[in-house]
Amino acid sequence: MKNRDIDFSVYSQTYLGKLGELTLKGGNLKVFENQLAKNMRIALENKKAHVRVQSGRLYVVCAEDACETVEFALSHLIGITGWAKVRAVEKNMDAIKAAVREEGLIAKERTGGKTFKIEARREDKSFPLNSYDLAREAAGVLFDDGTLDVDVKKPDIVVNVEIRERAYVYCATKKSCRGLPVGVSGKGLLLLSGGIDSPVAGYRMMRRGMKIEAVYFHSYPYTSEEAQKKVQDLAKTIAMYGVEMHLNVIPFTDVQMRIKQKAPEDYSTLMLRLCMMKVANLLAERVNADCIITGESLGQVASQTIQNMAVTESFAEKPLLRPLVGLDKEEIIDTAVEIGTYETSILPYEDCCVLFSPKHPILRADIEESKRIYDEMEIDELVKESFEKREIFSYSIRNFNG
Repeated sequence: MKNRDIDFSVYSQTYLGKLGELTLKGGNLKVFENQLAKNMRIALENKKAHVRVQSGRLYVVCAEDACETVEFALSHLIGITGWAKVRAVEKNMDAIKAAVREEGLIAKERTGGKTFKIEARREDKSFPLNSYDLAREAAGVLFDDGTLDVDVKKPDIVVNVEIRERAYVYCATKKSCRGLPVGVSGKGLLLLSGGIDSPVAGYRMMRRGMKIEAVYFHSYPYTSEEAQKKVQDLAKTIAMYGVEMHLNVIPFTDVQMRIKQKAPEDYSTLMLRLCMMKVANLLAERVNADCIITGESLGQVASQTIQNMAVTESFAEKPLLRPLVGLDKEEIIDTAVEIGTYETSILPYEDCCVLFSPKHPILRADIEESKRIYDEMEIDELVKESFEKREIFSYSIRNFNG
């Protein structure tokens, strides 16, 4: 549907998203733009809305009753740097000035600001005024009657005017998620626990354009149903950024009991990680994942020393990505707060890793010794049985009811 074919009596509201990193792409730019538009359309399924990407902007026009859903989707859409609800008017100065005045007065009322500037951009070069003249002409409607004073260096209010196939006027730009559209960088399998780190790891890979599937290891009755629900809530939250996601819940009680019975106590956490990696290999193959993602951060806990991480990686049959490896806990927490997973992650329901942790875990395991201990547990059949008993949950941003 082209812009001139849109019935603006139905699609009465207009939103504009600013593309960031995508604009640096070359001959394959269209692939990224198409994926961005596709992700937005999935989020707006069954809503009266039209989405398109053109000349460095994402446009969404929608019916009034779809605004809440559109705004939720734009706030979670990876691939744009920010968005705004805009006034779309005809390309003549009378209409533009009227829109500038309305936006300026609303911004003044909302913020209490006393100064302003006009940021003008003329994408349509056939428009008779250049950007400078357009800004000067538009500014007069707010300055001449004493509504606001001009301050081009540190204004309280910035009114944006963009001349494209229509004129777009707006003030406040709201933050969204920088990065590449989810779906342009393959698929990853995330080892998702109930902690702070792994949801952030998944989110960071989504921002690099990766579609995510998740796996959680549950040891009932040693881990409670509340612990599983906590992980499901985390999966639902990060699925809002990843458009849609499946969560595979693996029953792991028998595996953990075998480890407890047969592995040296100081190796128990490491053996658990190796069994998880074995399941991840099977699941990655089944769901066509290109890599495995963990929330490991170097030196954060005993299983995350460089030696132990090398042992874990030796069991991976796909590339093992650790997007948090160089971050400290405070940096990880900041992102968890930002994306809305922190409050869920700190709920007091422990996962299987915590409940079976030894008092004095091995810190610098040897790869060959670890493989010998793993083989002696004779655990591969239990691992496969756990994998086959998995339960799958699906989450999607389209389930948001705005």
